[in-house]
Amino acid sequence: MTLLRRTLLSAAATAAALPLARGALAATPSSEALAAHALNRLAWGPRPGDLARVQAMGWRAYLDEQLQPERLPQPELDERLAALHGTPLRDTVMAYRESQRRDPGENNMERREQVRRALGQAVQTWLMPALDSPRQLHSVMTDFWFHHFNVFIGKGLCRVMVGDYVHRAIAPHAMGRFRDLLGATAKHPAMLFYLDNYLSTKEGANVPLPGGGTGGLNENYARELMELHTLGVDGGYTQADVTELARVLTGWTVTPGRGRRAAGGGDSPSLFAFDPRRHDDGPKTWLGQPVPGRGQSQGEWALDQLARHPSTARHLAFKLVRHFVNDEPEPALVAHVAAAFTRSGGDIRSTLQALLTHPSFIAPDTLGAKFKTPQRFAVSLLRATGQSSRPELVEPLVLGLRNLGQAPFAWPTPDGPKPTRAAWLDPEALARRADLAARLAQRVNPSTAELLATLGPAIGSPTRAAVAAEPPRLQAALLLASPDFQNC
Repeated sequence: MTLLRRTLLSAAATAAALPLARGALAATPSSEALAAHALNRLAWGPRPGDLARVQAMGWRAYLDEQLQPERLPQPELDERLAALHGTPLRDTVMAYRESQRRDPGENNMERREQVRRALGQAVQTWLMPALDSPRQLHSVMTDFWFHHFNVFIGKGLCRVMVGDYVHRAIAPHAMGRFRDLLGATAKHPAMLFYLDNYLSTKEGANVPLPGGGTGGLNENYARELMELHTLGVDGGYTQADVTELARVLTGWTVTPGRGRRAAGGGDSPSLFAFDPRRHDDGPKTWLGQPVPGRGQSQGEWALDQLARHPSTARHLAFKLVRHFVNDEPEPALVAHVAAAFTRSGGDIRSTLQALLTHPSFIAPDTLGAKFKTPQRFAVSLLRATGQSSRPELVEPLVLGLRNLGQAPFAWPTPDGPKPTRAAWLDPEALARRADLAARLAQRVNPSTAELLATLGPAIGSPTRAAVAAEPPRLQAALLLASPDFQNC
């Protein structure tokens, strides 16, 4: 472990410059380099055999395959996910609330077990597709959108709702229409609870609320809906627009007990409800327009406007370029992606196609130019060593990621973590990654030759030579902890 730490600490000073040096070596990337690049950006990293398969089919064919996830069957994984989410969210929430009612103390053992199970469910909902799904781009986009619409698992009822939020609000729309995704997150109880919109009422409503009190206007969700989810901080809105949007969204709340009745009879599967008693029906002017309609339709209209707004297109395009291409997006590329978003009516698949087929995505300086976030690093470790998702992986993975500063679903603020080199690169972080890589290598004992074949040109000649010069028992760990592996 001492050797690993020393190696990583000495590499920290040069790691930031490494991608530019590697990119400069290849004016025209080889087919193998492009296959490795596709697997590192469109997927969570290569598994054994992936590189040869993608090189044989060509990276563009791989992209076309990934843009049509519905054509990639995964019956076993679908069954596992369905079983994981077999208990209705309403029942889970009611059981948690009942344990709170019986014993509100922080150390309630029953509630701690409920939270432990819910965290395991959430982590497996993320990890199973990341490790085992052939629909890798869909899994990557599910993760991207979760961080875009971030919910903190440590807040109250969110402790038992985040797994359902990913499974039912994010994943089904991750490559569909942005407006559908926006609506699904707006109505999911995890978001309603996290940003407090379930408590927001018109002034003077005098409606009893969960936990006591009679409410009042809450602007938390309205602010983040515009600043983070759609228009962006420079999207052209004012504080008055925040207040007016909060008024528009009064009454969007979470049902108590068994919930509202579905249109066709029986209980609705959703915990979302619109409560007209809480809604402000007064006249409103928002983003320079009078708000039409009444009741819930006003909120739906507002989401329509936000989803098609030019500032939303630019904001989302910037984040997608930063995620898939480089940390400092070129304005021309952002404009190109934003235009595709607008032209397609907010179709995420079409927007991705415009981005990922642009020459910038495979430009020499793009290859290896990103630094893996802790979550991407950890998942790529597991994929490179051929691991499949198992429940027993959850606890060590959570502990390892907590040590790296990105425990799953634990980002406390609505902005979510940044996927940039500056956010994650420092010497101590590299040493912690070395520890994680060493522990995994010790447990699974991967073959260095097989790892090199799996990772291919992502591991440069200097790193290969340096690893080969070390004792065989350390080679796999050093390879997985190397700066080359941590770039993608």
